[in-house]
This record gives sequence, structure tokens and C-alpha cells, in this order.
Amino acid sequence: MQSKLIKIGTRGSKLALAQAYETRNRLMAAHGLAEDDFEIAVIKTTGDRILDRPLSEAGGKGLFTKEIEEALIDGRIDLAVHSSKDMPTFLPEGLELACFLPREDVRDAFISRKYKSLAELPAGAVVGTSSLRRQAMVKRLRPDLEVITYRGNVQRRLEKLDEGVADATLLACAGLKRLGDEAVITAPIAVDEFLPAVGQGAITIESRIGDERIAGLLAAIHHEPTAKALACERAFLRLLDGSCRTPIAGLAEVDGDRLTFSGLVLMPDGSEAYDITMVGSADEAEAIGMNAANKLKEKAGDAFFAAVLASCQ
Repeated sequence: MQSKLIKIGTRGSKLALAQAYETRNRLMAAHGLAEDDFEIAVIKTTGDRILDRPLSEAGGKGLFTKEIEEALIDGRIDLAVHSSKDMPTFLPEGLELACFLPREDVRDAFISRKYKSLAELPAGAVVGTSSLRRQAMVKRLRPDLEVITYRGNVQRRLEKLDEGVADATLLACAGLKRLGDEAVITAPIAVDEFLPAVGQGAITIESRIGDERIAGLLAAIHHEPTAKALACERAFLRLLDGSCRTPIAGLAEVDGDRLTFSGLVLMPDGSEAYDITMVGSADEAEAIGMNAANKLKEKAGDAFFAAVLASCQ
């Protein structure tokens, strides 16, 4: 019988809390626990404090996890709930991604008060996004559009549409569904047109290596197909993602014992892009991701990555 309080660390946004509650509820159902067996610890991160510029300019991945991981390392919390796409490819010593929940809708959502799709936007229309990947992919598809930096939580970004700050924005379908805000989606964008971010739609749970009590609890809610897909995607990102701001997209899909991976790298302005698709055994997920990254590096060539580096100066 569970007696020691289980402390769950999370950011304080509505979406982060929804993900923490989903994790708690799954653990409750799996182990016959009550809400009183858990404590939700809200931790403000560096990424939550930076609202005046793109996160890629302030350090990129890790800005939404650093303070939470510090609390995990020093024992103030027992596990941390994250959006997988926020996770750096290298974790602090002593921590691991011990659990993945079943993945939600991986697609990006087009949202506008005036237009029905990205294709319908008139030339010169303004698209707001805080994502370098979305910026690059919008410019790749529609170089005639203006893309502006657009920070804030989901609710604030929707308010900015009403205020006329932008004509359209892009958000993750998964987050909107978890918030119960699916109705605000004007149109989901097919993945073959707009490849998602690595990890998009997946909740991951980070814990201390060797904490057998927490590992035993998490094993009951772990979703192995999602874990294999993310192992592939994160391996791909790890080999491509340097210190520079490079727009990268990747999606692995597991069907039985087979895994199909699609990856993409772009110039920040969308003017140049290279993609790759690979199929293999789901048991070799990480190797597939690494192989795809190496092949894409060869395909794009040194000149492409040098140009990306120059664009970051």
C-alpha cells in the first residue's frame, strides 16, 4: 500500500498542469491510489520568464526543464512531467526519461479568425509563431507571408489573434486537445505537408536513475510504442542539433514491429530544405534515427550547415 507522498514536478501553465494531472490520474488508476497520495509541485522555469524574444536566442531546449530537473536531482520532487519536444537530447547526470504516455495527435494546428488554411492566407498576411521550425516551414511553403515572433501561453496567443496582432498562428493539436480547446483549431495540417517537431504530442516523465519505487510505479503506465518512436526521433535530433539554431522536424511512427521515420532540416528562412525517410525494425529505433541524421548530413552537405551557422551570427 502506498504511504509516502508522490511529488510531481511541473511548470505552471494550464497545459503543463493538464499533463501533470493526466500522469497523476493514470498512476491513480494503475495502482489504486487517491489524489491525496500525490502533490503537484509547480516550478517556474527560465523559459517561463523569457517573453520578449524567441527562446532559440536565449538557449533553446532546456529552458523549460532546468529548474525542474534541479528539484528532481536534490529530491524536492520524485518525478517530472514534461512535453517531450521541450527535452534536451542530453540529460543531467543521474536522470532518465523513464516513461512515455500514449502519444496524442502529432499534427500542427492552423488557427485563424479570418482564413481557413495556410494556403488561403493572402500575400503579406502575418503569421505569429515562437517556433523556429514553424517559421521556416511557413516560409518554405509561403515565402510571400510575414512571420513574426509570437510568445505567450496558448490563451495569450489566441487573444493576440483577436487583437489583430497576427492573421494566423500555429499550435500543436495535442496541446489544444489536452486543454479541451480543440474547437479553436481552424484546420489541422497534414504531416506530409508540415512535419512536426521531434517529440510533438508526447508526454514524458523524468525520474532519478535507480529510484526503484518510482520506476515500479511508472512501469504500469509506460507506452512502449511511443518510447520507441521517441528514441528514434531524439537520436536524429541529437546528431543534428548543434549549438546553432537549426530548424529541425522529425516523426517516427511505429506499426507493430516496423518503424517509419521522416526527417527534415531547413534554413531558418525556408529557402533551402533537405528531407529523408527510412523504414526499419522498431527494435532498432535509435539506430534508425542516427542513420537518418548521418544520411541527411551527407545529403545537405557542409555548405548547407555552414550557411545555417552564418545565419545565426
